[in-house]
Amino acid sequence: MLWIRGLIFTVLVPAVVGYFLPSAVDSSAHTRSGVWEFGWIPMAAGAAIYTLCLLRFLAAGGTPAIFFTRPLRLLLGEEPQGLVSEGLYRFSRNPMYVGVLLFVFGRAILCASSAMAVYGCVVFAFFHLVVVFLEEPHLRATRGPSYEVYSREVPRWLGMPGRGR
Repeated sequence: MLWIRGLIFTVLVPAVVGYFLPSAVDSSAHTRSGVWEFGWIPMAAGAAIYTLCLLRFLAAGGTPAIFFTRPLRLLLGEEPQGLVSEGLYRFSRNPMYVGVLLFVFGRAILCASSAMAVYGCVVFAFFHLVVVFLEEPHLRATRGPSYEVYSREVPRWLGMPGRGR
């Protein structure tokens, strides 16, 4: 059942944010040929990052469902009981968001769409606000010192892990 909830979450959140909304933002967008085809690279990387992170969450006994979606837990599942800090989570505290953003910006490149690129910037700003004002305070409150240590050692978005960042 957990796998099904992870799949439902993927269809309702990253697929909507990464594919359907950009299509609505620039409904005339279509894939371009030539140099624009390099957009497939960040799209593939973003999809792979998201998939690896989803598998990490499922292995930890939860889904990526954000704590405030708890009323929908029968549909989306719940976050794992413990802190997910292995795999790509050693290089970013939020690699799923990074994966979705790579997909969005890759699609903007593939379609040569400035509207999709602007949308990607808006999505990044939204993700940043959600992380800073909702997710991080929640994780500090529920995971305590383990999250404090983790947040000092691993960058919020992207980078090499280090001590006492």
